[in-house]
Amino acid sequence: MTEDRPKVAVLGGGSFGTALASIAADNGATVRQWLRDDALVDEINRNHRNSRYLPDFAINPAVVASNDMPSVLEGAELVFVAIPSKAFRTVVRQARPWLHDRQILVSTTKGIQEEGFKLMSQILEEETGFSHIGVLSGPNLASEIAEKQLTATVIASDDALTRARVQTALGCDYFRVYASNDRYGVELGGALKNIYAIAAGMAAALGMGENTRSMLMTRALAEMSRFAVALGANPMTFIGLAGVGDLIVTCSSNRSRNYRVGYAMGQGRTLEEAVDALGQVAEGVNTVHLVCAKSREAGIYMPLAEGLYQVLFNDVPARDMAKLLMQNEQSSDVEFTLSREDVKHARRLEGNS
Repeated sequence: MTEDRPKVAVLGGGSFGTALASIAADNGATVRQWLRDDALVDEINRNHRNSRYLPDFAINPAVVASNDMPSVLEGAELVFVAIPSKAFRTVVRQARPWLHDRQILVSTTKGIQEEGFKLMSQILEEETGFSHIGVLSGPNLASEIAEKQLTATVIASDDALTRARVQTALGCDYFRVYASNDRYGVELGGALKNIYAIAAGMAAALGMGENTRSMLMTRALAEMSRFAVALGANPMTFIGLAGVGDLIVTCSSNRSRNYRVGYAMGQGRTLEEAVDALGQVAEGVNTVHLVCAKSREAGIYMPLAEGLYQVLFNDVPARDMAKLLMQNEQSSDVEFTLSREDVKHARRLEGNS
């Protein structure tokens, strides 16, 4: 970045994009934020508030909002793309004429595109062909970042320059940025944990105890890492912030959108009612569908995700599904130290003795 005032663009007017824009401005960057909504643009510029997504957060007055894509991207050295997964490719295509290959592009979206099972950074690569591409993920509830509570995140990229510049742009006394070179694993972790946050919300609403919720999160971590490693990720990524860190916060906090959807369903609401009441995108609902289809295709054992699929889409009561899951065959705890196949083989031998 330049030694004077680095130029940062944020595409998206949601809670996380707004928080990142303000952090970058706090760190001295010139920040422009792109939003579709004229009223929100005006509110951010006049009142330094985003009442729809972060109503109590005072945005740094240096953040300039606009619905004019060329002016937002002009001169930007670092571009954060904070767009829901369903609109992600469309917005990147809209931005493409004003992007250039010296820019650093960073996705903050924790979702998966249905066609081709594409992660957001893969869409950035396909649409731009650029080499400076990264992913920002971790236990990052936007409302807590806005309150300047101590928070850490991960910038993942094969490109060292991308990692270093994001750390410089966002690192401050309340927001710590760690680096990873496993972009695929970090990004998958961010998408997959949304599934289990829905299940955790259901468990809480059903009055399940701490033992149950601890078991759920731990087995969710095993399932996430099993799936991701089968698709090429590094298993060690999942002991970090983008794996277990993000999973813990999303499965424990009623500030998590996916958790709140699950909690509402655990109280007896339908999926449609739960999503409507949320009023924001809960990426986990779509992710359940996509991950279950992928795991069936690839032959990856995903009992928790499959159970949640039955609850969300086939009207199976959550409590009944929990009982069925407890009756599954008992297997290994950590598959990277003792494989499931070894445990199943031993049980067959025991049964024949």
